[in-house]
Amino acid sequence: MIRPLALNPDRLFPSDPGQRDIARRLHAEVAALPIISPHGHTDPSWFAGNAPFGNAAELLLHADHYVFRMLYSQGVSLDALGIRNPDADPRENWRLFAQHYHLFRGTPSRMWMDWVFAEAFGIDVQFEEATSDLYYDLITEKLSTDAFRPRALFDRYRIEVIATTESPIDTLEHHAVIRAANESGEWGGRVITAYRPDPVVDPEFEGFRDNLKRFSELSGEDAFSYDGYLAAHRNRRAFFASMGATSTDHGHPTAATADLSDAEAEALFARVTGDTVSAADAELFRAHMLTVMAGLSLDDGLVMQIHPGAFRNHNPWLFDHYGRDKGADIPTSTDYVHALRPLLGKYGNEEGMTIILFTLDETSYARELAPLAGHYPALKLGPAWWFHDSPEGMRRFRSQVTETAGFYNTVGFNDDTRAFLSIPARHDVARRIDCGFLAQLVAEHRMEEWEAAELATDLSYHLAKAAYRL
Repeated sequence: MIRPLALNPDRLFPSDPGQRDIARRLHAEVAALPIISPHGHTDPSWFAGNAPFGNAAELLLHADHYVFRMLYSQGVSLDALGIRNPDADPRENWRLFAQHYHLFRGTPSRMWMDWVFAEAFGIDVQFEEATSDLYYDLITEKLSTDAFRPRALFDRYRIEVIATTESPIDTLEHHAVIRAANESGEWGGRVITAYRPDPVVDPEFEGFRDNLKRFSELSGEDAFSYDGYLAAHRNRRAFFASMGATSTDHGHPTAATADLSDAEAEALFARVTGDTVSAADAELFRAHMLTVMAGLSLDDGLVMQIHPGAFRNHNPWLFDHYGRDKGADIPTSTDYVHALRPLLGKYGNEEGMTIILFTLDETSYARELAPLAGHYPALKLGPAWWFHDSPEGMRRFRSQVTETAGFYNTVGFNDDTRAFLSIPARHDVARRIDCGFLAQLVAEHRMEEWEAAELATDLSYHLAKAAYRL
């Protein structure tokens, strides 16, 4: 039996009738607001070339590590799903996904994907093996039309700005094409970059020395001398800013920061650029460079994002065969109070400085992050991130952070995704959860409804736009 697919208009709202009515009214105020997507990983070539997406599997399966992570955990081969397998049949990849779609029951991926199926493609039957070909053909056919090209979808979902994320050794040629299209009037969509220096800041990043060679070539500086290395960062940051960047992003294993003297930093740099690097030196260099990057942000005005606490590429076999970002990253416990003190002691009180801090360690919300953000003027808290980008994760974040940091020491929502059509789906979830949270405060007479309406708009739109200087 083929079952219907329909999105309930009250999804994710409180079950209490009174609170649900308030949430409906609040959501009506924000549902149609433009999307600010200030941090993500969509491919800028999509918007530069504006070529049609190839097929359903290419767009919705191959680009979404949330999806194939779950499938891999149940023994489904990544080769069979077409991940880095050019010989795979995309229709069969898609059929395998359909056969296992039940694995996603109760997960955020199921919510996002059902939204895409129903809202983006107008499908009204459930996704399963019996409807696999129907889905594949309908989606692939629509993707071949002009209405489903990347720029048209960008406009359709009222995306005001998307920030992609590139490394200092990226030439940003796709962003140059987008900028030319903006200047000529060909297309008005705003797609900007963000400076992610991990490949040239982390001595344990694969190809670190080769990355420094490329860093030297692109910057015109000698990135194997400490002074030249810092000059190379200034050069590339200025180039990224000229291509629209308003932020940097730092994905370190921990939140450790350090403030070394020039002599200590030069000696450490000589060690980490040598033939062998100790784990202790690598961690100290990353820690020192976070503080250095904060100083550079104070100089050039780029907002600083810190995304610590992920054990990257935990599965060595998977990394060897498929590379980075294939669903094998695992959260770790993370200290912030002691780890951030060197950086915050130096820059946390600076007027005009913005540091946006994320966590994968929810135990730190009330104990560390909210008190830190509720004190240091420079510090703001990013939204519930990655593994916690979910209804329950968002509610836990709001309930544990708000009483100490309030709402205005947070930065609204960002989707942090590679999967393009999950952007409006994720923003829909975030707006509904926030409206439900605010509805409870109104129902408990802790906030007036007019205040909640203003706040819902700020959380959905204004806070992100202001925090990221957009």
